[in-house]
Amino acid sequence: MAAVDIDVPVETEPKIHNVVDLERQAEGFKEQGNAFYSNKDYSEAFNYYTKAIDACPKNASYYGNRAATLMMLCRFREALEDSQQAVRLDDCFMKGHLREGKCHLSLGNAMAAGRSFQKVLELEPSNKEALQENKNASTLMELERMADLSFEKRDFRKVVYCMDRALAWASACHRFKILKAECLALLGRYPEAQSVASDILRMDSTNADALYVRGLCLYYEDCIDKAVQFFVQALRMAPDHEKARLACRNAKALKAKKEEGNQMFKSCNYEAAYQLYTEALAIDPNNIKTNAKLYCNRATAGAKLKKLNQAIEDCTSAIKLDDTYIKAYLRRAQCYMDTEQYEEAVRDYEKVYQTEKTSEHKHLLKNAQLELKKSKRKDYYKVLGVGKNATDDEIKKAYRKRALMHHPDRHSSATPEIQKEEEKKFKEVGEAFTVLSDPKKKVRYDNGHDLDNDGGCDGRDFDANNIFRAFFGGGHGGGFSFDSSPDNGNFFFQFG
Repeated sequence: MAAVDIDVPVETEPKIHNVVDLERQAEGFKEQGNAFYSNKDYSEAFNYYTKAIDACPKNASYYGNRAATLMMLCRFREALEDSQQAVRLDDCFMKGHLREGKCHLSLGNAMAAGRSFQKVLELEPSNKEALQENKNASTLMELERMADLSFEKRDFRKVVYCMDRALAWASACHRFKILKAECLALLGRYPEAQSVASDILRMDSTNADALYVRGLCLYYEDCIDKAVQFFVQALRMAPDHEKARLACRNAKALKAKKEEGNQMFKSCNYEAAYQLYTEALAIDPNNIKTNAKLYCNRATAGAKLKKLNQAIEDCTSAIKLDDTYIKAYLRRAQCYMDTEQYEEAVRDYEKVYQTEKTSEHKHLLKNAQLELKKSKRKDYYKVLGVGKNATDDEIKKAYRKRALMHHPDRHSSATPEIQKEEEKKFKEVGEAFTVLSDPKKKVRYDNGHDLDNDGGCDGRDFDANNIFRAFFGGGHGGGFSFDSSPDNGNFFFQFG
C-alpha cells in the first residue's frame, strides 16, 4: 500500500493555561507519531497518535493521522471509525473524507466509498486522487454486478475472475473472498478454496461464511461427516445462514441415500439399488466427486440388470465428472467387452494401464486386444448362429440347418443378385463348419491365431460343396433338388 499522507500540526487559539499545556503535549505526541510514521514504524506511530487523541480528543487531524496509520497496518475497520470521527469533528476535513472513502473501498463498500469521494470533489472539484478513486469505486460496483449475474448463471469461473479484480481494490473485503472461495469449491478447486477460508478463520474463527466454505470443500471431497460438523458450527454462529442449512440437509440426505443403495446392492436387490442411486443423484448436481461415485455405482447395478448401454452412459457421466476415476473406466471397459465393442474397451483398458501398471490391468488389456483382433475376422459362431460355448452336436445341427437354408440349388429360381448372396452365405457356412468342427483349428481360432497358413480356409482352394457332400454322405457329382414341407418348413433333398 502506498504511504498515506499525514497532516501537519494545526495551531488553535488557547483559552486557558491547562488547555494550552494539553495541546502542547498532544502536539508533541503527534510530532513523535509523525517521526515513527516516516520511519514506517506504524505500531509506534499508532501509540503516539492515540496519546495525542487522549490528550486532545476534539482534534480532527489526530484521528486522521491515526486512521492513516491503521490503513498502513491493514486495520481498515478501525481506520474507518477514526476517519468518520475526523469528519464528524470537521466536515470540511478533505483528507478525512478521502481516507473514509478508501477504507470503504478496501472493505468492499463501493457505494459508501463513492459518497465519500463525492464529498471531496464538492470541496475540491479538481482533486485528482478523488477523481481516480471515484472511478475505482464505479468499477468495483460493476464487478459486483457482473459477479452476481455470473453466479446466477452458474458461470463460476467468471465470478472468480471478477472477484480477483475486485480484491485488487477491496483487499480487506471478506464478502468478496468468501464468494471467490465458494466458487472455487464449486469448480472443484478445493485446496485454493480452503486456503482462502482458512485465512479468514485465522483472523475471525467465528466467521460463519468461512466455516460454511470449509464445510463445502469437505462435502465436495466426499468427506461428508466432517463437512456436516462445519455446517453445524456455521449455523451456531449464524442460525439464519441459509446456504449452510441447505448444504447440511443435502449432505445428510446424500449420505443416507448412498448408504441405503449400497446396502440394497449387497443384498442383491439391484433394482432397488439402481433406484436409490438415481434418487441420490438428484439431490445435489454440484457434488462432483460423490456424484461420480453414484454414477459408477448405478452403472454396476445396471450391469447386473443387463442394462449395459445405460451402464456405459453412467460410466461416461462419472468420467466426465472425474477423469481420474479408475473404477469408472474399468466398469465401462467391461460393459464394452460384454457388448462386443472391443475397440472402446481397449482404449479404456489402455487408459487404466497407463495410470496403474498392475499385472491385473495388463491382463485385462491383453484380453481386450485379443478379442479385438478376433472380432476383425469372420465370426464363425455368428455365421452358424451358435454361442461360443456350443457343443459339437450343436455345431453340426447348426451347420445342417444353415447349409440347407443357403444351398445354391434351393435358390436356382431367384434373381441373380439373390443367388450370388446365398452362394456367398453357403460358402461362409462351410468355412465356419470346417474350422469349428476340427478341435485343433477351433482352439487356434478361439485363441485368435491366424488360420490362413495352417490348413484353414483362405477361400482359394476351399469348396463348400465338398463339405456339404461329405457331411450329408452324398456320392460323386450330381446336383440336389429341394422341396419344403407345408407342415413344418423342413427342407428335403435328394442327390441327382
